[in-house]
Order: sequence, then C-alpha cells, then structure tokens
Amino acid sequence: MASYTPKNILITGAAGFIASHVANRLVRSYPDYKIVVLDKLDYCSNLKNLQPSKSSPNFKFVKGDIGSADLVNYLLITECIDTIMHFAAQTHVDNSFGNSFEFTKNNIYGTHVLLEACKVTGQIRRFIHVSTDEVYGETEEDAVVGNHEASQLLPTNPYSATKAGAEMLVMAYGRSYELPVITTRGNNVYGPNQFPEKLIPKFILLAMQGKNLPIHGDGSNVRSYIYCEDVAEAFEVVLHKGEVGHVYNIGTKKERRVIDVAKDICKLFSKDPEASIKFVENRPFNDQRYFLEDQKLKGLGWSERTTWEEGLKKTMDWYIKNPNWWGDVTGALLPHPRMLMMAGELERYVEASKDDKPASLGTNNTKMLVPSSKNSSSQSKHPLKFLLYGRTGWIGGLLGKLCEKQGIPYEYGRGRLEDRSSLLADIQNVKPTHVFNAAGVTGRPNVDWCESHKTETIRANVAGTLTLADVCREHGILMINYATGCIFEYNATHPEGSGVGFKEEDKPNFIGSFYSKTKAMVEELLREYDNVCTLRVRMPISSDLNNPRNFITKISRYNKVVNIPNSMTILDELLPISIEMAKRNLKGIYNFTNPGVVSHNEILQMYKDYIDPKFKWSNFTLEEQAKVIVAPRSNNEMDASKLKKEFPELLSIKESLIKYVFEPNKKT
Repeated sequence: MASYTPKNILITGAAGFIASHVANRLVRSYPDYKIVVLDKLDYCSNLKNLQPSKSSPNFKFVKGDIGSADLVNYLLITECIDTIMHFAAQTHVDNSFGNSFEFTKNNIYGTHVLLEACKVTGQIRRFIHVSTDEVYGETEEDAVVGNHEASQLLPTNPYSATKAGAEMLVMAYGRSYELPVITTRGNNVYGPNQFPEKLIPKFILLAMQGKNLPIHGDGSNVRSYIYCEDVAEAFEVVLHKGEVGHVYNIGTKKERRVIDVAKDICKLFSKDPEASIKFVENRPFNDQRYFLEDQKLKGLGWSERTTWEEGLKKTMDWYIKNPNWWGDVTGALLPHPRMLMMAGELERYVEASKDDKPASLGTNNTKMLVPSSKNSSSQSKHPLKFLLYGRTGWIGGLLGKLCEKQGIPYEYGRGRLEDRSSLLADIQNVKPTHVFNAAGVTGRPNVDWCESHKTETIRANVAGTLTLADVCREHGILMINYATGCIFEYNATHPEGSGVGFKEEDKPNFIGSFYSKTKAMVEELLREYDNVCTLRVRMPISSDLNNPRNFITKISRYNKVVNIPNSMTILDELLPISIEMAKRNLKGIYNFTNPGVVSHNEILQMYKDYIDPKFKWSNFTLEEQAKVIVAPRSNNEMDASKLKKEFPELLSIKESLIKYVFEPNKKT
C-alpha cells in the first residue's frame, strides 16, 4: 500500500467542528506539514476551536469564502498548496428545509470553485472531499448490511441532495481532468466544540439548563455516532493511505435510537427521562436509519477507539466547563430552528410557526405525538390496513405507492425482522389486517455478496422471514411474502425450450448460490404456516427503465449477456395482483411470473426497437459468464397456470413487456 506525504495542506471550513479537530491533529502530529486553514467564520464556526494550533509555526488562518475564485486561486499559488481537505459546507438538515438555496451555494458552487482552481493551477496531488452518509438515503430498517461505497446515492433532503451533487462534480473532475480525488462519507460525529444545533450538544446544554429535551416524532429514528477524535484519526489515515479515485465510509456499526440518546444524557445528568423528554412535530422528512459498511477504511488500518459511554461523558464534561463557548445559542436550542441567511445581515434563528403544533395525548409533556395521517379520513371506514416491510426496497416502495393510489391505509414496519419484540410492537401499534414482507437480503451489488456474508444472509432471509410469519400466525394475520423463483434450474424433466415449467409443488433443485439456498430453505419451512402466501418473483421488470434494480436496466448496461429464455415478473401488472390476492386471502405458493418465457436477446431487441435504435449488444456463454461471477445464476421456466387460473386476464410475458414497459417508454 503506497503512502502519501503532503507538504502544504489547505483545509476548508477549519473553524467548524470536524475540520478543527482534524486541523489541530495534523498541526500537532506533523510539524513538517504546513497547514493553511480557510474559513468565512459562519454561525457554526468559531476561531476558538483552533486555539490549540494558534501559536504553532506550521499553522496559518485565512478568513475567506470558498466561493471566491480569486481568493482560492491566490491561496493555492502563494501557499504552494499540494493537498486540499474540503470540509466547508452547510450541514444542518433542519436549515436546509428553510433555506435550501444557501446549501446549493455553499455545498455545490463552493466545491465547484475549488475544483476549477485545482484544474487551473495543476499542482494538487490530493483533493479529499468530505461528504456524508445521508447521500445514500434511508437504509432499510431490517437491513443487516450497511451501504457500501458503491451503493446508489438516493438523497432525501435538500442538504444531502447538495452533498450528492457536489460528489458528482468531484467525480467528474477526477475523470475528466484526472484530478487526484478521494471522497469520504461519514456517520454522525459528536464531541467537544460542536455547535449546539446538533442533537447531542443541544440535549446536553438543555439538560444543563434544566429544560426538556425535544425529540422529533417518536424518537425511533436510528443513527450511528462516532467520537470526533476517532473521526480525525480516520481523516489522517485517508490522507496518508487513501487511494485516488476511491470512496471511504467513516462509520460505526453501533447504532442508537434518538430516544435512547436522550435517555443516556438524562442518566448522565441524573434526570428522569419521563419528565425531561418532550415529543415534538417531526421534520418534513426524517430518514429512519443510516447504516454504513465500514470494512474498506478498516482495511487501511483505522478502527474506532472511543466507546459511546466514554465519548458522551467527555463531551458532557467539556460543555459543563465551556457553557459560553458559542455565546447566546438560544435560537439553536429550539425544537425546530431555522436559519435566515440574507446578504449583509447577521444569521438569526426564528422559531417555526407557532400555529403549526402537533396534537398530543393529555397535557403531560412525555406523552407520544399523535401524527395526523393523510389516510386518517379513510382509515375509519376502510376494511383493510396493510403493514409493509421493506420500505426502502424496490418492491416495498412500489407497494406503498400502490396503497396510496388505491386508498388503502398502510404503514411501514419499524421493527427488524429478526427482532420478535419489535415485530410484536408493530402489530400492536398498527393493527393490520394483512402484512406484506418485501424485506430481505439479495446482496450488494448482487447475489455474489451473499457468498462471503452467509450468516447475515441467513439472519435476514431465513430467521427474519420465519419470525415475521410466526408473529403473524400468532395474531391470525395473513402474510404476503415476496419470495424468489431463482431456486430452480433447467433439468432433464424441465429442459430449456420445452415449455414445461416448474410448478408450485416442485422441490427446488438449484443450489448454485447461497442466496438461493436460503430462499429455498425458508420456502420449505413456510409450507408449515397456513397463514402465508408465498409469491415466487423472478427477474423483476418495471416501466421505470432508470431504476438500477430493473432487470432490463441491468442487462442494457452489461458489456455482454447470456442468451437464455427465462420466466420473469412484470411488476406493473403483477404487484396490483398481489394486493388483490391479499384481499381474497389467498394462501400457499404461487409462481408469481407472467406466463411463458423470454430470452435476453428478445428483450434487448425490443429495447432497440422501442427505445434506442442504435443500441448494440453481444453475447457470451454460461462458461464465459462463470469466469466473471462468484456464484452461478438460476435459469428456468416456471408454470404460471395456477396464477393464470385465479387471474385469467394475466398477460403473457411478451405481451406484458410491450404493454407495460416498452409502449409507455417508446421513443418517437
């Protein structure tokens, strides 16, 4: 592993929280490095954060804005900068809902100015761009695998959207101009010096003042917290050992609900959580969970050192010793602060509309929030109430949209499938008539992942699914379980091209991948549950040709494809049928595919005819495919006559492809 040694480092946003800890660490540990820090001293920056470095000969502070191209170019040239660590950004999610343009200006435009200066000067040997775990969007609540560095970016708020946009610029400059870029994406950081708009310092200061701790929503949102000194060390490792062009997650597997963070702080201050915690209105959109895979950075030698208890105690002690570090922060301690950033004016906080208050049960501040539901008017009349699992998954997300379209009341489950107590809580809170399970592990980015993560795959696909089925049976609830048909392969009695498909009563015969093994295993066990309807989905396709999980999207982006006929599932036609199956209380196993088969080449020919006349592709054999994948893939035909008998209007696979996928996307 090659090691990089910088000479002159520019750290942007260095008077802020994380960057100040990084700057102080580098100044202290590497006296031969010149550290130039640039900060415009915004509301969440403080020169006092850099006091440990102030008298060091290798430290220099410059007040200025990264949006000033002249200043940035001047600094790069006059200070002979060879390394940039870019921390400067607007980061508070609440503020982004109130003034998103300021986030675009700072986070995207500011980054663009820096990149352009790097291109023009041509002297930068490392550009480390600091991003956030929020660019991945919400992690499934039952996911046992965190987002890894190649995961899709799906930001859900203006803040994370601007950070994702900045990342795209960084990546583009890396590819187009060969800038030596590295990107980091980190979990929540806490510790001394943090501006108290963030959860932990806000709660500590409120507890110090004897005030209630306001929690958005019901406090079930899960976050991962890393102590600031551990994060500073992570950046030290990335600086010296990170590979150009790579992304590194800075994360921890130790997750905590917001309500538990509040309780831990109450405990430190010997306060009664029941009397000290106040539930307030939630954000416009509050991601339930962020979860990172952190093995890549650990491979460079970094590891988390500070325990939660130790870090929280250090943080509390610091704020007790420095209660006035940030001056008057009354506005920041409001439940819903908003920054008004106007040219020429001081930033100030204003409280959200006082007329927009949540209803609560009783007068006790510790009572739970009573959310107003968009389905509330129909819930009292509607005979159905669905509980859905797999909220951030493809099928789970589509199910929610279908329920909205059909006016069916629904809620997404909060519990993890392997946690029986949390599933019981979901059942008791939601009181569903039906449960839909679209959660599980398929592997990231594909099923090959399961080969090296077998226990995680078992936990989600077998233990979790069985636990949910058992809880549902205990309460007399039908569970619609989206399974897979990738548990069969062509054989002597079901040869390719024969038109003889595998039926529901056939035993699985494909054991080529561990993913398929777990799916076959759990399907066999679910046969013993009389409250389960198992739907065998295969190679799912939808009309959304931009979705990376869409089978057509996948193969249209491959360099080469195998050409084998397979049964497939057109979600636009079949997902509404699954809801109808729940209404009919159907049970047992169904091959959940359109009748017939279609080959890869036939699909790509349709793609060429309807979407892109210039599209080209090439084939390779199963033997050639085996050289580039870890686990073999399932190829089969499934007999859909049982489903067709129940739903005679069901179209064949080729008819459905044309009607639901290619005709709506046809390019004229």
